[in-house]
Amino acid sequence: MADSNCGCAKGFTDSAIHVDVKEYYGITVKSTKDLQSNACVAPATPLPAFIRQALGKVHSEVISKYYGCGLVVPECLEGCRILDLGSGSGRDCYMLSQLVGEKGHVTGIDMTQEQLEIARKYLDHHMQEFGYKAPNVSFVHGYIEALAEAGLQNNSFDIIISNCVVNLSPDKKRVLAEAYNILKEGGELYFSDVYSSERLTSEIKNHKVLWGECIGGALWWQDLVQLAEEVGFSRPRLVTASIITVDNKELQDILGDFKFISATYRLFKVAKGSSKPCRVIYNGGIRGVENCFPFDCQYTFKTEEVVEVDGDLAKILSSSRFAEDFTFEPSGQGQCGVKAKVSNKDEKDLWFGLVSVSLPQGSCGYNSSITEYGLNE
Repeated sequence: MADSNCGCAKGFTDSAIHVDVKEYYGITVKSTKDLQSNACVAPATPLPAFIRQALGKVHSEVISKYYGCGLVVPECLEGCRILDLGSGSGRDCYMLSQLVGEKGHVTGIDMTQEQLEIARKYLDHHMQEFGYKAPNVSFVHGYIEALAEAGLQNNSFDIIISNCVVNLSPDKKRVLAEAYNILKEGGELYFSDVYSSERLTSEIKNHKVLWGECIGGALWWQDLVQLAEEVGFSRPRLVTASIITVDNKELQDILGDFKFISATYRLFKVAKGSSKPCRVIYNGGIRGVENCFPFDCQYTFKTEEVVEVDGDLAKILSSSRFAEDFTFEPSGQGQCGVKAKVSNKDEKDLWFGLVSVSLPQGSCGYNSSITEYGLNE
């Protein structure tokens, strides 16, 4: 594990984009009120009580200086080692610190010194607030494109999260490759980011404010799928998506007909090769999703319900931290003659004709919403 006082990666140098982003978030933007769009503001969606409670213990200055396009809280975190890419003022790190517990650990990495100063300023405050004998959070100054150079070891993290940061990098494939390398086998990259309806023009990409607002660097969603698979990840699984609005007329005129969404994906580091579909039964008990586990926009698992899953998901569930939370059966009729539930949702349909996609939580007792929004294939 890297030393929290580790210097910035020595072999990696700032690009013009890195300089602009550091200036934008270190100097220009003082609080969320200074942002020109809602891309870097977490949506006001209902949160489970235990997450609200954890956020309630995070210092107010840390929250006011934090910018993200979602709330990245994957499930089954107790005892995990987590890395937060672009941790900023540390809000997510301190929230997750409480969810992994004293036996877990959360590391935040960021290239902006002003943000890190806020995060480190309140380390002792939070450990005292949480009642921990020793810190389980550390912060590293470095680049998300150069995790090894920042002192982070390969195969050392169970989960990597990122909240509206990958789009700020000019080299997204390198970010994904570095993340893949430091994840353990079966590990997960769970991140929210901004995506575009099609590939962006040079004018948009080169606009400093739009890049700082997490829009100029947005990927076309199909490019994410290609890049993820090129570096070795499983195919990205869409969790949620919501519309991004730009209230600044000058910026909107530049964007024209391009449309943007904030989406959360989960990518896993699992063994290569095909796997057979199978039937799975959720055993229940994961905190926050004890009886109903909305895994992604296609699959929701209810306790003791038999669900037919594709080969990729079968491999993910059996190879990751979720393995003990499921019972696996060969694909087919099953011992008790119970017919398995089969998902009939196509992720492409969600992208091409719809945008504001919530987890399929209607069956879990939550409200789900889908808003019309055209995206190009």
